[in-house]
Amino acid sequence: MATHQVRRRHTAFVGGLAIVALCLGFTASPATAAPPAPVDYVALGDSYTAGTGAGGLYADAVCWRSVGGYVNVVAETGRVDLLANGACHGALLFPVLGVPIPSVSEQIGSLGSNLAAAELVSITAGANDIGSGDALVACLTQTLVVCQAAVNNAMSLLPALELSLAAIYDDIADAAPNATIAVMGYPRLFDPVNGVPIISVEHQNEVNRAVDALNRTIEAAVKASDANAVFVDVTKRFRGHAVNSAEPWIVLVPAPVPPFDRLPDANFHPNPAGHQAYAAALLSTIKPAQLAKQ
Repeated sequence: MATHQVRRRHTAFVGGLAIVALCLGFTASPATAAPPAPVDYVALGDSYTAGTGAGGLYADAVCWRSVGGYVNVVAETGRVDLLANGACHGALLFPVLGVPIPSVSEQIGSLGSNLAAAELVSITAGANDIGSGDALVACLTQTLVVCQAAVNNAMSLLPALELSLAAIYDDIADAAPNATIAVMGYPRLFDPVNGVPIISVEHQNEVNRAVDALNRTIEAAVKASDANAVFVDVTKRFRGHAVNSAEPWIVLVPAPVPPFDRLPDANFHPNPAGHQAYAAALLSTIKPAQLAKQ
């Protein structure tokens, strides 16, 4: 009987301590969780992913890349482990006879082991495949009629581009089965309302019309593919920071000046602030910490 009473008093004592601990906040808790490990990251695509506009452009064989592009900005956060950036200035989606620049398809093929390990892949691509540069030059230098014709010609290629983009996203998914694919859009280049009239408002609207249509096509291709892909729209982030705005995040300089040592290659690409905006758009949309390690 005495033993039983002692046990009962001991149990009550322990229970009382538990209540006191709860009141004082001394509850048992798991050890502080370690920060999530950085996810393995690979980048692919054209000049926007290659970092054009961020600083000095340098040549790596026929694949041009720049220092300080959005890929580097993302890597510097410590939230990703950058395995490789295979993007090249001027890259098309698929190889074309006579074009030595490695296409996105060839980039995928050359980064097999890195992609197999990747948990995050980012890509910008598609603008070169519809001749966006030619349309832009036409709108910068020619009459409105010529500009409109060039934009309409580029837009006529969008249905085929959607199919090609969807195929590329599926190819990336096959090569990187554990990865989330961040498909980056393109910013509007001009602010027709508040910007400096570098070209007429009508010309600016034509350029923006082409960019908007290209972004809709990219987003549609993401939805049409079977890949684990997410479209990352950067249009809102660049609002108020067009090439002709008071605080541009897009390069437009008339002659080679440091840090832009190759022109006009850097023109109409994100400047360092623009690449920071791209990095922020990627990280806020994808949130690497939420990508589970396999």
